[in-house]
Amino acid sequence: MEELIGEIVVIDLRSTFVCLGKLTKVMPDWLELRNADLHDLRDTETTRENYVAASAVTGVKRNRKKLLLMRAEIVAIARLADVVEV
Repeated sequence: MEELIGEIVVIDLRSTFVCLGKLTKVMPDWLELRNADLHDLRDTETTRENYVAASAVTGVKRNRKKLLLMRAEIVAIARLADVVEV
């Protein structure tokens, strides 16, 4: 994951949350993101894929200046720029 430091990433979590933001630190148990969007998919009727694809076009809707994310909750991580349109 170190090669993603400094990149805007999308992180799929085990729960109904998806996280987007700039990856700034990778530690054994957690990741640090800045200017992050921690989005609960229960708050909208859109799918995870559509929310992420829309964010790739419109940008990250920041709701956290700094976010620590437990690695045990992560299902997948990718550059936001690598997201394909739905």
